Amino acid sequence: MRTVRKPAGGVRTGWPEGPEDAPPGGPGPAAAARAAASTEGPKTAQPDGARPGRAQPDRSGLSPAGASAPARGRPRRKKRGQWVPPQHGAWAMLLLPYLAGLLSAGFAWPDLPLLVAWIGGYLLSYFALLAVKTRRPARYRDQLLAYGLTTLAAGAVVLAARPQLILYAPVFALALAVNGFFASRRDDRALVNGLVSAAAATLILPVVASVAGGSPWDVVGTFTVVLLYLAGTVLFVKSCIRERENTAMFAASAAFHAVALAVAVWIAPVYAVAFGWYLVRAAGLPRRRMTPLQLGLVEIVSSLLLLVSVALAA
Repeated sequence: MRTVRKPAGGVRTGWPEGPEDAPPGGPGPAAAARAAASTEGPKTAQPDGARPGRAQPDRSGLSPAGASAPARGRPRRKKRGQWVPPQHGAWAMLLLPYLAGLLSAGFAWPDLPLLVAWIGGYLLSYFALLAVKTRRPARYRDQLLAYGLTTLAAGAVVLAARPQLILYAPVFALALAVNGFFASRRDDRALVNGLVSAAAATLILPVVASVAGGSPWDVVGTFTVVLLYLAGTVLFVKSCIRERENTAMFAASAAFHAVALAVAVWIAPVYAVAFGWYLVRAAGLPRRRMTPLQLGLVEIVSSLLLLVSVALAA
């Protein structure tokens, strides 16, 4: 009785995946292909003028037997987000409070380096939190260095002109600590984290007022309506995408926008149009199953509507 030798390293199941899966002493796939190619079949007549031994093109539209097309690897995707975060909604959250602050408090020259420090600080925090989340800080070393130096240089100019702005640092540090906590748990899309980010973004508004030489209390009304809008947007977007089937999230978003409408009208009647639209948006659009692009266009219009209202209320 003939015994069958089992390949070393244990019994393998399934189809061989490569030459390393061939049993010892046996021909691998590459050797088997060469052996099949070397077998002589019946000779066929060569076309006139054809050189012996040279493969002729197949005009039948079929690939020649035994020929294989060169393996094509999956096309390399261009890595996005290496320097610019792929979060388009974050730019509206950054620029809207800043512009609202300018409309309410006026412009002063330190607002320009403040804008550079504000955007640079966002980019720095994004990659810093990403490093915490992935636990691979070396991967984002270049971004952290570039945006860190940019933020430091622009922030130094602003602090030299308005030293009192250092008083806002603990509040921003607290918000960043909360974001870092959720990033370390890889739960950065949590609702609480989104609301904290909205509050942190709105904090630039009293900073703009302080740069203009005014008091943060001068822009309390504008601060409140911007915060209500950004917080409501966090709820609204979640009810449209990630929590689309969550009726509790939908109800919370609609109820929040109803309260926000009442508060905004109490601050200034001019906000009735904008926040009335936000309520309609929160109550009606989640049921339409809109795409992220459509939601982005809706939010662009909503942001512009708020800025117009702020300008009219100023």
